[in-house]
Amino acid sequence: MVRLLVPVDGSESSLRAVDYLIKRIAWFKEPVEAHLLNVQSPLPGDVGRFVDAGQIRDFHHDEGVKDLEAARRRLDDAGIGYQFHIGIGEPAKVIVEYAREKSCDEIILGTRGRSSIVSLLMGSVAAKLIHLTDVPLLLVK
Repeated sequence: MVRLLVPVDGSESSLRAVDYLIKRIAWFKEPVEAHLLNVQSPLPGDVGRFVDAGQIRDFHHDEGVKDLEAARRRLDDAGIGYQFHIGIGEPAKVIVEYAREKSCDEIILGTRGRSSIVSLLMGSVAAKLIHLTDVPLLLVK
């Protein structure tokens, strides 16, 4: 079985990666297990003093579900099964952890189309993943 991970943030570039996944699944002769991952940013530390942990967890879940909605709809419309997960933390680190935990064979990531110098200066997720992961990384422009 081939396990493919597509990080999704709700952007057009992440949806292009989902579209690429849909096209690519037909290429495999063996079954494919598709994973969608949304990573939410942690709330500032002092928020926990005013809002309980359950409300924060619900907030992250609701925001993650919104970010995943279009990607899930595309996979549903294509008849492709998938698993989805919502993580919290620094996106590149959470993506690497999830890929390792699920033994993913490849990460398919949409890019924003910026030049590599600008991406490095801005600390893009793609640039960080290139350095952090040992899982093959496919960038979709």
